[in-house]
Amino acid sequence: MPGPQAARDVTTPLSEWYRASARDLPWRRPGFHDEFGAWGVLVSEFMLQQTPVTRVIPHLEAWLSRWPTPASMAAATTADVVRQWANLGYPRRALWLHRAAVEITERHGGAVPRDVEALLALSGIGDYTARAVAVFAYGDRHPVVDTNTRRVLARAIGGQAQPGPPSRRDLELMASLLPTSVAESAVFNAAAMELGATVCTSRAPRCELCPLAGSCAWLAAGRPESRDERRRQATYEGSDRQARGAVLRLLRELSPEAAALHAVLPDWPDPRQRDRAIDSLIADGLAEADGEWLSLPR
Repeated sequence: MPGPQAARDVTTPLSEWYRASARDLPWRRPGFHDEFGAWGVLVSEFMLQQTPVTRVIPHLEAWLSRWPTPASMAAATTADVVRQWANLGYPRRALWLHRAAVEITERHGGAVPRDVEALLALSGIGDYTARAVAVFAYGDRHPVVDTNTRRVLARAIGGQAQPGPPSRRDLELMASLLPTSVAESAVFNAAAMELGATVCTSRAPRCELCPLAGSCAWLAAGRPESRDERRRQATYEGSDRQARGAVLRLLRELSPEAAALHAVLPDWPDPRQRDRAIDSLIADGLAEADGEWLSLPR
């Protein structure tokens, strides 16, 4: 773990850079927190998983306009939730968010919990999301580590071009860097994520703009290549995921009506893949079959 001076060499310039250069995003505005509180942060974090910011913003605004509280969303039907998710991708996130809204309403009186363990007990919430809500909604002091943060730490501290597989050591390293001030620790968490998203990017890092250029171990070593051990995402074109998306798109367009099974993607190039897509959507609770008919969950 880096010593106190090494930690300050990272935290101070990075936090100063963030204050001057952070993007103006809806969930960072005081008015957003005043209106939606921790629920708004939770919804934004669900949507931002594996989805670019530019795609999330219009969906987030529409979602919170329709369901501004966990209780309002808990009262919605599953079909409403899947339709509203639209083309954000990975639609199981919509089901998990709906279940989390029900759990928040039933277990916590409609208020998103502050405690990390209570957050982890909700559907669809892992280490990152739980700590992100505790830090960015409630201002608590916890290490928050996403893919961007891991890459910044791998380069600035570890001297590696890419991080290794996720592990608890990531949280431990981030915790060792956090300023003792609660407010400053929240800024640093956000700053590390922002740097990885906008400057210390995976494929084309802009080291000439980086506030850590003077202390970055990777840059000092001449930016050596290292083995990329990250899990590769399968190609979308021609995948089962593409077939699932096409089936869901059809069902959203027809909803609340059902589609005859024989008329669901009849011209899909691989009939077996089409059938797998339908079966997996039913198994995931994203679609319902009634005899020879298929629809969104009723």
